[in-house]
Amino acid sequence: MSSSVHIPVLLNEVLEQLSPLAGKIIVDGTLGGGGHTRELAKAVGETGLVLAVDRDEEAVERAASNSDLSGLPIKVAQSSYADVGEVLDELSIAAVDGILLDLGLSSDQLEDDTRGFSFSVDGPLDLRFNPDEGEPAWRLLEYMRQDTLADLIYKYGEERYSRRIARKIVEARKQNPIRTSRQLAELVKRCVPSDKRQQIHPATRTMQALRIAVNQELDILDRALVKLPDRLKHSGKFAIISFHSLEDRPVKNAFRDDERLEVITRRPICPSEQEVQANPRSRSAKLRVAERKPL
Repeated sequence: MSSSVHIPVLLNEVLEQLSPLAGKIIVDGTLGGGGHTRELAKAVGETGLVLAVDRDEEAVERAASNSDLSGLPIKVAQSSYADVGEVLDELSIAAVDGILLDLGLSSDQLEDDTRGFSFSVDGPLDLRFNPDEGEPAWRLLEYMRQDTLADLIYKYGEERYSRRIARKIVEARKQNPIRTSRQLAELVKRCVPSDKRQQIHPATRTMQALRIAVNQELDILDRALVKLPDRLKHSGKFAIISFHSLEDRPVKNAFRDDERLEVITRRPICPSEQEVQANPRSRSAKLRVAERKPL
């Protein structure tokens, strides 16, 4: 397995907000390429611990062979971040000093042409973080009713041409079912009018919608927002990096309305111009942080 190519987003800002001092216990609920995990582990030192979890088995396996993580106080487990409480229970850890969730795709996932996350390659349209859970996106496109599919693309992708796209998908599957990410990208591109002001590919919103659906991403985020504050110590920090409004909105509302939490970031922290230039995939990132009130 190749080494990680992922660049951690808002790394300095995360370290500043979580304050991972020596001896602290931090949860990285989205291991990904291990960039955040590595720097958090260096900061907490040998008397501390970073518990890193990920639904993606390949991310977990890659971490095991990552020389940059070896020798650091890190425990890695395959789990949804919403279920990290169960992992903490197995380790007999009641509460932690900080929790980080980076809700974006890792570059490793985007570069893997067998997963379908990128339409720059003609990989199978799978889109699952854990191939052992649920069903691949291409299968949804085979049987889903046109109106249901249109609603899904509109709800999770905020795609204004969702009904046109759904109609074309249903027409296409009668003769040539969509099985690859490039097939889908080409179909959507024919449905969405070109706009030179758009910086993203016309299929981005549709792919996002399918990915959210097959991975139940928003349901899992909602569960985490309810469950995870209870695993924070007094003054423990809860930091979440989101990449689109469907993620950012529930995070903002939960941090504001949860009586267990006090909002630290009145406005989201965004990448600097220098970071966006160095890592264009960071451009839409927003970091929000809340603190656990006295127990």
